[in-house]
Amino acid sequence: MLKRILVVLDFDSDTSTATRYAIEIAHRVDAEVTGLALVDRKGIKAEASGAGLGAMYYAEKLQDKLSDEARAQARHLLREFAAELDRAGVRHTSNHVEDGVPFNRIVEDMKYHDLLIAGHESHFFYPDRDKRTRTMDEVVEKGAAATLVVEDEYRPIRRVIVAYDRSVSAARAMQKFAELAPLDKENLEIEIVNVRGDGGDDARAESELMIGLAKSYLDAHGFTSVETTSIPGGRAKERLLGHATRTRADLIVAGAHSQSGIKEFFFGSTTSGLIEDAEIPLFLYH
Repeated sequence: MLKRILVVLDFDSDTSTATRYAIEIAHRVDAEVTGLALVDRKGIKAEASGAGLGAMYYAEKLQDKLSDEARAQARHLLREFAAELDRAGVRHTSNHVEDGVPFNRIVEDMKYHDLLIAGHESHFFYPDRDKRTRTMDEVVEKGAAATLVVEDEYRPIRRVIVAYDRSVSAARAMQKFAELAPLDKENLEIEIVNVRGDGGDDARAESELMIGLAKSYLDAHGFTSVETTSIPGGRAKERLLGHATRTRADLIVAGAHSQSGIKEFFFGSTTSGLIEDAEIPLFLYH
C-alpha cells in the first residue's frame, strides 16, 4: 500500500508538476506527503573555492553567503509547498531542509517513504538555478523506494506502457507498480511491451509467452484493460520511445537495471540517457 510520498523540491517548473501529481495520488490513496528541500553544501563549496588558495578567506565568506542564500530559498520552497498542500487538503508531515550531498539525503529519506516524485531536471543548487546535477540519475539507481520522474508539463495518466524483458528488475518494477497502485486501475489502459531480439518465429513465440504471463499477473491485481505488444528487434531505445509516441502513452514503467533489449533502452550508457530522452513521466524501480 502507498502511505507516504516524498517530493523533492527545486525551483524548476517540473517541481510544480511533481507537487500536482503528489496531491492527486495522495487524495486517491489517502497518503501523507513529505517535502524535502536540499542545500548542496559540496556543490556550494566547489563553487566558492574557484578563486584558488590565495583567496581562501574570501572563498570561505562566499561559501557562507551562498549557503545562507540556499537555505533561505529552500525554506521559501517549503513554505509554498506546505501552503499548496493545505489548500488541497492533503496531509503533510516533516517538511524539512537538509544540508549535505543531495544524492545521499534523498536516498536516506527514500528508506522511509513508498514513492519519490521528482522532476527530471534536478539542480539542487539554488544560488545558480541553471547548474545541472546528476542527482536524479543516481537516486533512481540506488534509492529504496520507487521513483516517479515527471516532466515540465502536467498530463493526466491514462495510457501506461510496462517495459518488460523478463529480468528481475523489470518484474520488480511491474510488481511495485501493481502493489502501490498510485493510479486508478479502472481508468488505465496498460500495454506490456517487449522489444525482442532476432530469432524469427521462435523469438516471437518466446516474447509473446513472456508478456502473456506478465498480463496474467496484472489481470490478477485488478487492472481491467491490459494488452500486450511484441516489437521486433533493433535499437530498443528508439523502438520503445517511438512506440510510446505513436500510441500516445502517458507513462512508462520499467526496471532500473533491466537486461537485454530493455537494458539498452533504459541505460544504454547511463540512467541520464533515460531521464533526458523520455518525454513522458517514468515510474522506475530496481
